[in-house]
Amino acid sequence: MVDRIAQIWGTRTPFARGQRWPVRVDQVLAEGLAEADVERWVQSACVLCSNGCAVDIAVKDDTMVGVRGRAVDIVNHGRLGPKGLFASWQGVSHRDRLTRPLVRENGELVETDWETAMDRIVTRSRSLLAEQGPLSHGFYTSGQLFLEEYYALGILGKAGIGTPHMDGNTRLCTATAAAAMKENFGSDGQPGSYADIDECDAVFLFGHNMAETQTVLWARVLDRLAGPDRPQVVCVDPRETEVARHADVHLAVRPGTNLALMHGLVREVIAQGWVDEDWVAAHTLRFDDLAEQIEPWTPEAVAEECGVAAADVRAAARIFGTSERVLSTVLQGFYQSAQATASAYQVNNLHLLRGLIGRPGCGILQMNGQPTAQNTRECGADGDLPGFRNWENPAHVRQLAELWDIDPLVIPHWAPPTHAAQIFRYVEQGSIEFLWVSATNPAVSMPQLPRIREVLEREGLFLVVQDLYLTETARYADVVLPAAAWGEKTGTFTNVNRTVHLSEQAVSPPGEARSDLEIFLDYARRMDFRTRSGRPLLDWSGPEDGFDAWRECSRGRPCDYTGLSYATLRGGSGIPWPVTEEHPDGTVRLYEDGVFPTDPDDSETYGHDLTTGATVGPQAYRAMAPGGRAIFKTAPYQGPHELPREEYPFRFTTGRTVYHFHTRTKTGRAPQLQGAAPDVWVEMAVSDVAALGLTEGDVVRVESPRGHLTAPVRVGDVRTGTVFAPFHYGSWDQQDPTGRAPGQRHRAANELTLTEWDPVSKQPVFKTAAVRVTKVADATGPAPAPTTTASRPARGGRVPATVGGAAAEVHETIAPAEPPAVATREERP
Repeated sequence: MVDRIAQIWGTRTPFARGQRWPVRVDQVLAEGLAEADVERWVQSACVLCSNGCAVDIAVKDDTMVGVRGRAVDIVNHGRLGPKGLFASWQGVSHRDRLTRPLVRENGELVETDWETAMDRIVTRSRSLLAEQGPLSHGFYTSGQLFLEEYYALGILGKAGIGTPHMDGNTRLCTATAAAAMKENFGSDGQPGSYADIDECDAVFLFGHNMAETQTVLWARVLDRLAGPDRPQVVCVDPRETEVARHADVHLAVRPGTNLALMHGLVREVIAQGWVDEDWVAAHTLRFDDLAEQIEPWTPEAVAEECGVAAADVRAAARIFGTSERVLSTVLQGFYQSAQATASAYQVNNLHLLRGLIGRPGCGILQMNGQPTAQNTRECGADGDLPGFRNWENPAHVRQLAELWDIDPLVIPHWAPPTHAAQIFRYVEQGSIEFLWVSATNPAVSMPQLPRIREVLEREGLFLVVQDLYLTETARYADVVLPAAAWGEKTGTFTNVNRTVHLSEQAVSPPGEARSDLEIFLDYARRMDFRTRSGRPLLDWSGPEDGFDAWRECSRGRPCDYTGLSYATLRGGSGIPWPVTEEHPDGTVRLYEDGVFPTDPDDSETYGHDLTTGATVGPQAYRAMAPGGRAIFKTAPYQGPHELPREEYPFRFTTGRTVYHFHTRTKTGRAPQLQGAAPDVWVEMAVSDVAALGLTEGDVVRVESPRGHLTAPVRVGDVRTGTVFAPFHYGSWDQQDPTGRAPGQRHRAANELTLTEWDPVSKQPVFKTAAVRVTKVADATGPAPAPTTTASRPARGGRVPATVGGAAAEVHETIAPAEPPAVATREERP
């Protein structure tokens, strides 16, 4: 038995390059239960990070009582991380669950029946559509629903109502991943595979604290590092994360300076002659434009702007330029910062310069932050057109109109889709009066929370919230709909490296809770949305009908699902799309032939100016004649939106801890995880703490021009001049009587962040804000920060170690042989 709170990544199973990652099955059951007590195991996959680990749910007496990893699966080979082990089932089996709809009466939320709740929604929706039209409606969803639910929502919004005001909270975490791939390659979709960890000579992690955000993927890296031919590791992060501690080169850049660093790396690769000129000539466009723009960024110029050593810039570039096989991963450190798309784009550019794409060990993983973020983007629930279609391409719009049997003019394509920050701006201005929020919590996760709270309680807004619990956002709602959770419904979802899993219903939802799909289908039926031929717009009887409808929508597109079915996904491993007659076992890597979906008739976008976000447009794009070639591009470096100054001398940046997911709706209700990270903290460098006369655990007020939080200080290994705070902590578990105010104290990191966004991806900037720090109270003990990862104290031994004890013990079974044959699909062409 292993304490998986103290030992996050579990027991090591070292392996060499080219070998299969060994199987290790992780299993945990409710206290007092043995495996013989389990009545049945139900196939699923974890939804508590974007890794997409396959899992079996243990069921007894119609209750989830534990989980185990699926040994046959190509993603996790049986392993699970702490969130999956403890919060996946405990986080939804809690006494706080919503079990009946709620409606607002005389200012208070009271229980009601489904008929009353849905009648209020439909009455208000019909009235606004009749009086003001479809622009009165907005939909804001998640990265945690199932594919079938997103596709239903996409059809509702685009074909039923006809509103462009649709987005997901994926806009906050990984919109830049999609934007960078669209701009470079012509389409969304990860080129690489997790299996590239098994084959690479070097791993670059750009703003990606993989050790805490994708624990099982990091375990795979750790097992390679423990093997006989260790890959080199380069880490870009202002904190000394667990990744940084294993790195050969750690580039601890100032927050907001990523693009300067990337220009320097690209320049050095070109200057040292490490470019595969023949490959670049055959498969790319606009190399000369790129080379000219990055020329000023010498290692010395990068060092001055980013606060790193010029020698380290050269060393990192040398590793990239001379390694035979490089895997790059990117996440929020780049996506939520200044010039996000331009920075992430340069990661792709590095791989294109060397032709390191489409081959084993040569992967790019523009990571997601949520388990089903990929489906939000594929299905059009985030504003994009379903199937990676181009909203500027009339032929793509006609394809959807024919598929849905509707007038093409109903589908909003006259202007860019409305992104999340703009949706809330329209609510603030009063043009959106009906907002439906499903499975997300903007009252904690959006930037500049004082403003968001005012938007949510704006008079005249009709707010529908569909969730598991009475979240901070739900407390503002006019109608709250109780939704079924993971394990209580059936559906599919797709992880970062395009692997599709089926999650079967294991138990009944509590009380009157319904699946999100049932709720959307009920709304469509009550609204009487119909096709041109008079049929119901959404005539599905259940999730499998929705999956079959989606297969047709994806036919011939880069994300082709036509070779998949519920039957093919049952019993074995997840399968990476595209899956077709030609590729029935899926596709491990994209672009093996060096041909990209940039042809104007196929591409998901015509491109944008990376500085302004202005669209290139169809004429200019066609004139470029991309013809299946990838496109080099960048933007002049501009730096952070908000710099430190005398009144606010520190750089504030936000992030995650390994023990919590988003706003703790599930993880905060898992005792093992909540015990490991019970409250918010802020991290500061040793020198900064000393200059302010602070010590470990002193309570401080961190304040920006927009708001403040109060929290104990962790004296940690973050770069000087930087203040870090995890963003997970809201007010739902504080004793505020209404729940609509911040509670006992302000502890949400997004009280401080600013409403700015990347011009292309429209992703908000969470990583750079100017703040000041003042002491509020003396320490009564150490900060409540874990000691196991990036938040460990700089002065070891003075703070008790984070442990889980018997309640966090997990049974690990390490297989003595190679993984079963079913898992070898990842080796097939």
